[in-house]
Amino acid sequence: MSAGGRVLFDVFTVAGQKRHRHQRKVVLQGTDGLLFVADSSPDQREENTESFEELKLFLGDDLGRNIPIVVMLNKRDLPNRMSRDEMLDLLGLGSNVPIYETIAVQGVGVKRAFQAIAREVILKRLYK
Repeated sequence: MSAGGRVLFDVFTVAGQKRHRHQRKVVLQGTDGLLFVADSSPDQREENTESFEELKLFLGDDLGRNIPIVVMLNKRDLPNRMSRDEMLDLLGLGSNVPIYETIAVQGVGVKRAFQAIAREVILKRLYK
């Protein structure tokens, strides 16, 4: 089986602040894939956890099963960044989720993370 034709992706982003919770819920309706960006700053530990728990609440069992997810561990250039293992433990992620370490302001790893979620969505559509 091969993919042919035109593929179009609509990409939406919603800030992580609590005041944007309703917007995140609306944006998640009908989503085909999710790229979750976690902040490597130690002072963002709680916000990362709350955001990921909110995703699990909104998407339930579909997250990772019917809706592919890729995780970006961003701000990996910070001298006091949390370790990769600490961040994965914090989010409760195992080895079944693709993880990309990124430095978004420099573009490091961002394209690869987007390619990964695009691939996951296409594969899910092809082999449903």
